[in-house]
Amino acid sequence: MPIVVQKYGGSSVADVEKIRRVAGRVKDKRDAGYQVVVVVSAMGDTTDELLSLAKSVSADPPRRELDMLLTCGERISMALLSMALQEMGVPAISFTGSQSGIITNDAHAQARIVEVRPYRIHDELARGKVVIVAGYQGVSYKKEVTTLGRGGSDTTAVALAAALDAEACEIYSDVDGVFSADPRVVPDARKLESLSYDEMQELASAGAKVLNAQAVEWAKARGIAILARTAHGQGSGTVVQELAGPADNRVKGVTAEPEMAVLSASEQVRLEELLEFLDARGVRGRTLGFDGPPGGAKHTSIAVPLADIHGPEALRRELSTRFGDAVSWREDLGTVTCVGVGLNADWAPLRRALVAAEELGARVYAVHTSPLQLTLLVDKAHLKPLTARVHKELLGG
Repeated sequence: MPIVVQKYGGSSVADVEKIRRVAGRVKDKRDAGYQVVVVVSAMGDTTDELLSLAKSVSADPPRRELDMLLTCGERISMALLSMALQEMGVPAISFTGSQSGIITNDAHAQARIVEVRPYRIHDELARGKVVIVAGYQGVSYKKEVTTLGRGGSDTTAVALAAALDAEACEIYSDVDGVFSADPRVVPDARKLESLSYDEMQELASAGAKVLNAQAVEWAKARGIAILARTAHGQGSGTVVQELAGPADNRVKGVTAEPEMAVLSASEQVRLEELLEFLDARGVRGRTLGFDGPPGGAKHTSIAVPLADIHGPEALRRELSTRFGDAVSWREDLGTVTCVGVGLNADWAPLRRALVAAEELGARVYAVHTSPLQLTLLVDKAHLKPLTARVHKELLGG
């Protein structure tokens, strides 16, 4: 029988009734003739609650201990879903990431999957069971429990789909697929029937919450099509895959990222030294801007998603100790990003985005462009209106 991997996010398993509904959906898939592997996130806000608990003990929790704590959330979900399925008469078994054979590097809190050894999953599928796997986690070669970072359950699902040669990888959430913008911000946003891997990865890295960027990277490398769809009712969803034919040179989506830290370095700081400092702490930037030529810039600005910073307060203290007042820290800025293949084939999208910002009175602190992405760094207060305005300018509606 063909294998299908399904992933359910935290809101889909937020309480017992929702877990029962997920169990019913899984049972229907199994009854339709599929072997089913289910990846689950932690229930509702469990991860945030555990993180808050850790922060109440330590402002900068050790990454290893944080991984030990946070992986508890997914273990609760997997066990409860297994129980619910068995109550329905469906044989099921739950596995942690390590029991599933998810092997990672040893970068606690931001580990990357390097290998999948799904031997136990194959054995249990052969026995006719549904296998439920705790997402977001794995085990390093050093036998340490690790977590995969924000949205890591998506990566778990795609990695398992590749290792199991699954027919499909279905990612379930509250929304029916990927939209051209957040419908709560842009009511005219429309659902996208399909996206290329590259477009989806850019949207995810820029703040879109539907899929995880590392999961899309893994899917692209292994040719796994992802179907993002709603966990509530029916819907066609969005397919993420390698698209055939010539590139569609249009803007596909606009997204915003409000949770950013912006580091501004004066001319006294050598850029290489600052970047080395950030690399040593696993801090990856999204945009890099210069006030003046790079060789003699008066200021250098680096925007970093807060979700990618382990212990922001501790990092601020380290920056102050190392660089003093020469590096400042701001959290009142965010990014608005447009994504599409061939987006910057000419200057028209950037011109229109800058005009939109000017008309809204939004100061643009930095601009980043690539063949797939156009990003403006602006004040947080302007993120939502600028997202809606740029969406109207570049996608209509």
